[in-house]
Amino acid sequence: MKIRDLAGDAFPEMRDQLAGAAGEVAVTGLTADSRSVEPGMLFVAIPGNKADGARYVADALARGAAAIVAASGKAEGVPLLTVSAPRRFLALAAARFFGRQPETMVAVTGTAGKTSVASFTRQLWAFAGHPAAMIGTTGVVAPGIDRYGSLTTPDPVSLHRLLAELADAGVTHAAMEASSHGLDQSRLDGVRLAAAGFTNLGRDHMDYHPTVEAYMAAKMRLFDTLLPKGAPAVIFADDEWSGDAIRVATAAGHDVLTVGRRGDFLTLKRVEHFRHKQVAEIHAAGEIHEVDIPLAGDFQIYNALVACGLAMATGVSARLAMRGLETLKGASGRLELVGQTDAGALAYVDYAHKPEALQNVLASVRPFTTGRVIVVFGCGGDRDKGKRPIMGEIAVRLADVAIVTDDNPRSEVPAMIRAEILAAAPGAIEIGDRREAIRAAVSMLQAGDTLIVAGKGHEEGQTVGTVTLPFSDHREVAQALGGA
Repeated sequence: MKIRDLAGDAFPEMRDQLAGAAGEVAVTGLTADSRSVEPGMLFVAIPGNKADGARYVADALARGAAAIVAASGKAEGVPLLTVSAPRRFLALAAARFFGRQPETMVAVTGTAGKTSVASFTRQLWAFAGHPAAMIGTTGVVAPGIDRYGSLTTPDPVSLHRLLAELADAGVTHAAMEASSHGLDQSRLDGVRLAAAGFTNLGRDHMDYHPTVEAYMAAKMRLFDTLLPKGAPAVIFADDEWSGDAIRVATAAGHDVLTVGRRGDFLTLKRVEHFRHKQVAEIHAAGEIHEVDIPLAGDFQIYNALVACGLAMATGVSARLAMRGLETLKGASGRLELVGQTDAGALAYVDYAHKPEALQNVLASVRPFTTGRVIVVFGCGGDRDKGKRPIMGEIAVRLADVAIVTDDNPRSEVPAMIRAEILAAAPGAIEIGDRREAIRAAVSMLQAGDTLIVAGKGHEEGQTVGTVTLPFSDHREVAQALGGA
């Protein structure tokens, strides 16, 4: 494909450059990683937070790059095209290079619930008979595909290669997570969205975004920049930031569909909690539907409502969507029941690693817990330190027993991380070794108790220093239950 065709008309500043010989250069692929360059490829030099891609132009040239796109600089022997937004260029160029996408694409943003909403939306589409996929933190799930992943929003080249692969495999519908990093870094630019969703906003990624307002603005790029005007915007109505999301989506000219207790499109009228399910009354399309949702926790109902809204906004009837809600399976590591003791105490793993998520999961199990709520949790190293005391306070306030342990300490001293949590968690128990913490918690379980092991969810490793060691909360809880 020629560079002129990759750029299209999205970058007027490149018009004169593309009119010359540089625009006629044919490239065999594109990448922002010089190590991936093969002869004939286009290298896009991305300015980064830790390293500037311009530093790797020489390496890309040595590996056979046919052309370079960068914010500035020079390239010996091949065309150099300059653009003010190399990240956006890469994403739009990747979309044109790979070309094919599932016909119906939706994206969901928010602090918590993105994985569940993407998973539930895929399941509702599949229930309605559509070949459907989800792309997110837990990987890629589609007919015949179940591929573990680790990035909430993949880089644009990987993303558009994947979308083309899914389309070629016959997938017609795909739901994906839209992280604040991915939105801020233009990774979703070029995805042809039919609808978008918003779950909530809490404290997260304060090591990347300077303020909560900046964090929200990054999330809102999904609505004010990427979603086509007039497309449905499904917004959870009951969050502190819902009003802001509604205002942004309305100002952008979208068809705003709110869901939740205060929702107009889907109104949650009543919920009855049970240990393994919830019975909800939902007003939709002029009717009241009583739905048995096989998931625990209010937050899972909220996630299911956003997913239901996205499914209905993309053609699934209300009655079919409501029937589909009764077949949902929770996303991996999201309030996932691992097992129970002989006395009937339940043990869950959950991905909650931020304040609001921890608060939601602890509050969600209280209605069906007749004994104690026990939580095992920690905070990651080299990440937002401000959330550590916040999570400590939440744990001792909402759980009867809180055990503070290690959770990906990375380059920090684990004991220092735990100390920052414990400073706001009087009465909490400190057990640094995560395996020992889980075994101690399981050994405490009595009839009526509920255990939450929070932080890792679906993850399969514990990062200490620069090494990621094999570790699964799910496996450790299961083994501890087996020996209880």
